[in-house]
Amino acid sequence: MTTGAASPAAGGGGGPIRVVVVDDDELVRAGLAAILTAQPDLEVVGLGADGVDVPRLVARTRPHVVLLDVRMPRIDGIEATRLLTRASDRAPAVVVITTFESDAAVHDALLAGARGFVLKRAAPEELFAAIRTVARTESLVFPAAIRRVATRSRAPDPPRWVAQLTDRERDVLAQVAAGATNAEAAASLFVSVETVKTHLRSLLAKSGSRHRTELVVRAYEAGALTVGDA
Repeated sequence: MTTGAASPAAGGGGGPIRVVVVDDDELVRAGLAAILTAQPDLEVVGLGADGVDVPRLVARTRPHVVLLDVRMPRIDGIEATRLLTRASDRAPAVVVITTFESDAAVHDALLAGARGFVLKRAAPEELFAAIRTVARTESLVFPAAIRRVATRSRAPDPPRWVAQLTDRERDVLAQVAAGATNAEAAASLFVSVETVKTHLRSLLAKSGSRHRTELVVRAYEAGALTVGDA
């Protein structure tokens, strides 16, 4: 289980962020590759047309980030994300791309292990920001958008782990939900970064989450976070 930090190799030594793009629409796939390649800090190292291509592509190209279309014919982005995150705790960060933010598939992809999502109609700068965020920081990708997705699936009764949270864990959770890094949360709460990491590890364990994006989604669903918390 990780704390949601990016792979140490991501952009390490000033190198580019290695990206794999998987989308069953050839025009979308080519368009994404073109705009990403034009960025000096991004490098497209692989292209795929279906989720079934993902394990092979990742093993061959060792990307930092995988952009996955949510809906594909054989293995969709949700299952492809699940396969990646189950295979290794050092799996590349996944960002799903989708047509509609309200699509339930986005919610399922986030719980499957995706670190964030972007809309296909989004400005290129939003796509670049999402890739750089998951590759180089611990922050959430577009916290407000993740909140909107998560709050649509509010559980009728809080799960047991919510009652087990300490006051300080709730403070850290609110910071994470607002998109703060560990260092930013530590500065805001007047504690050490190691203390934040300790509380975050506890939050992940209690909620059964693999990283902070999944934690925040589960926390909103469980009522441990409200709209005013972020």
